[in-house]
Parts: sequence; C-alpha cells; structure tokens
Amino acid sequence: MNDTVLTGFVPQSETRLRDRLTTWLPQGYARMVQPVATSTITTDTQGLIAGEVKIDTRDGPVPAYRALPSKDGKHPIVLVVQEIFGVHEHIKDVCRRLAKLGYFAVAPELYFRQGDVSKITDNQEIFAKVVNHVPDSQVLSDLDAAVVWAQATGKADASRLGITGFCWGGRLTWTYCVHNPKVRAGVAWYGKLVAPSKAALQPAYPVELAPYLKVPVRGLYGAEDASIPIADVEKMREALKAAGNTASEIIVYPGAPHAFFADYRPNYRKEAAEDGWKQMQAWFRKYGVV
Repeated sequence: MNDTVLTGFVPQSETRLRDRLTTWLPQGYARMVQPVATSTITTDTQGLIAGEVKIDTRDGPVPAYRALPSKDGKHPIVLVVQEIFGVHEHIKDVCRRLAKLGYFAVAPELYFRQGDVSKITDNQEIFAKVVNHVPDSQVLSDLDAAVVWAQATGKADASRLGITGFCWGGRLTWTYCVHNPKVRAGVAWYGKLVAPSKAALQPAYPVELAPYLKVPVRGLYGAEDASIPIADVEKMREALKAAGNTASEIIVYPGAPHAFFADYRPNYRKEAAEDGWKQMQAWFRKYGVV
C-alpha cells in the first residue's frame, strides 16, 4: 500500500497514528450495494501515487484517499466529495481516474467523527445513525483542510482548485463553491437542490445559496431521478437566473435515474455517465482547473 508521506521523515508515533487511521476507510464497496454490478470500472495505479493518508483538521486528524500522477510537478487539485456510502472503492476509483487525467485528487472521509456507514445495509439507517448528524460546517472545514494538506505536499497547486461530488457530495459541491470563492469550478452530480425539511446542521440548500454563488458550477442530473424531481431542477435554474448567475448551468440526461454515474450499481447508465465525465473535464478546462 502506497500510503507514505510524499517528503520528509515521519516520526514513529505519527506512523502508528497514520496506520490506525487508514484502517477507518472502507475497504471494497459499501455493503449496502453488494453485489457490485458487472459494469464496475476498476482503475489501476500505474503511473500514480495513490493510497490512504491522514489530514489534520481543526479538531483532529481524519483519513482520506488521494491519487496523483507520480511525475514531478505541481498538479491542479480536485476535491472529491463522497456519496452517502463514504470513501468506499468507487470514490477511490474516481480519484484514480482523475489522477490519470493529471489531477491531484483527494477525498477526505467526511463521516469519520460520526461513524462508519460502509457496513450498514439499510438506507434509512445510514441517514438516521450517521448522515443526519454530519454538520455542513464540519464538512466545509474538512474540505478546507484537505486543500491546505494537498498544497503542503509540494505536489499540488491550490490556485488551480476544482471540486466534484456525487449524491450527498453533489449538494456539498454547490455548498462548498459558495463557501470558498477561490474554487475555480465545481461539478455537482445529482446533489439535492431543495431541502426536504429544515435541519440545523444543514442550514441552507443550493436553491437558497444561489444568490451567493460566484464560482461556476455545472450540475449533472437525471430526468428520471425519483429523489430529485425535475421541478427542483427548474427551481434551481430559476434561482440562478434570478441571481444573475449566467456562468453556472445544469444538464439533465433523459432516461437517467439517480446515481447514473455509479458504475458498480444497477442505476448506472453508460452513455450519460461517459458524457457527464466529458462535461466535467470540459468544465474544468474552461475555468482553469488544468
């Protein structure tokens, strides 16, 4: 496992802490989505530095997965924000795919303090026991810490910063782009846009945040997504229009359900997923995350 720090000596005590922390990242795919589909994509680590690391945050270290090209130089950063299943194998693979494109991709485990969802087999239990207890403020702070950590390795360029996220992470992609105006571009994959109910830990959803959004975000959504109705997508479009935001946009894929990019699940729609991946790359190039 290639989980060594990039430069410098690591004290033995820190090594032990790092090794303990890396065991917290899910191994393989979340139990709820087993067995994985035959369409599952697996990206190798040839030409990459890839593995688990720790990131220091304001209230202690959290584990993360990072992948970057092994060649010398400073690479643009892409924050990868997890689905509700945490940083399991699919999110790790997304990081490796981004690294193959030349990015320093990093996915912090944003549920680390609240619990491990990878072994839970009931969707409602995942939300009741873990996800609903994760404050947006904690997530935003951890993502900030991931940028600082990546820059400190000497192999990342924080001036070329992008973010992408899926499902739960899709909503947080919109949110982080409001929180951090230094992000050059964001790509949100089927993240909720309208709050299902008021919650103190998630005080504002993208529709409410639209007036404050300065970072260009491209949203990728499915027309057949039962959890994010087209009416919500139209509300977001109207909110962006009312705010005078002409840089951000939303693409809707006909016939695509929720999680259409998740190649390890039956929801996967190859055509929409492949086009979305191209749209993401084009968006990052357009706004300088290259």
